[in-house]
Amino acid sequence: MALLERHVTNNIAHIRMTAPERLNALSDAMIEALQATFDDIAQSDIRAVILSGAGKAFCAGHDLREMQAGRQSPDKGAAYFKDLFDRCGRLMQTIQAIPQPVIAAPHGIATAAGCQLVATCDLAIAAEGTRFGVNGVNIGLFCSTPMVALTRTVPRKAAFDMLVTGRFIDCTEARRIGLINRAVPEPELLGAAEELAGVIAQKLSSAVRHGKRAFYEQSQLTTAEAYAFAGEVMVNNMLDRDTDEGITAFLEKRAPDWAKS
Repeated sequence: MALLERHVTNNIAHIRMTAPERLNALSDAMIEALQATFDDIAQSDIRAVILSGAGKAFCAGHDLREMQAGRQSPDKGAAYFKDLFDRCGRLMQTIQAIPQPVIAAPHGIATAAGCQLVATCDLAIAAEGTRFGVNGVNIGLFCSTPMVALTRTVPRKAAFDMLVTGRFIDCTEARRIGLINRAVPEPELLGAAEELAGVIAQKLSSAVRHGKRAFYEQSQLTTAEAYAFAGEVMVNNMLDRDTDEGITAFLEKRAPDWAKS
């Protein structure tokens, strides 16, 4: 059975992890499948992406059985683990590097590297009742790589609390600290994600692509550097023919004709 289902509707890509018997764990094969899919989407004219999971959980993190097998294999050990976490880190960075906004649609649980996925995605709409945790500490494995995404998404003390206690948080707390944008009843989850993706898909694609790249790049700069960088992005955006059409249409009180501009 394929680990992912993918279909495109109205320039919106729907990616669904389909390993429910393993709670959509980020196995070697799942990481590889997701990496290949996001690499492909990056080169396409897709406008937005929705990431969800089949079964009773969004994603339960790394595949612990597979990891234990890697520990015990004489030809793997440290090299195996380094490769695993390097590839997982590359996947997370790819999600933020592709030009299309990615919306996580978690339900059930999103734990450890599964919570990392939610924190990494640009936006997140969760099903009510979803629980989030970076709970590796409970079994003696501090969630150090999920920590990277988490600390760049939620306040520092909230992140450390989750990491060091291993406790789960609900949607109310997840929204309060900024891990998710909002929560909806589970039957409405994909519809709400599709509605948000549809709003994004209607915007000028080049503006969204420039904007997403700038959003992440400026966050790593000093304030002065960020303004200089963002100013260059604005210059390039202003010189875009489609942006000219959008501003002209606004001033003329009509819809922009981006299809012809």
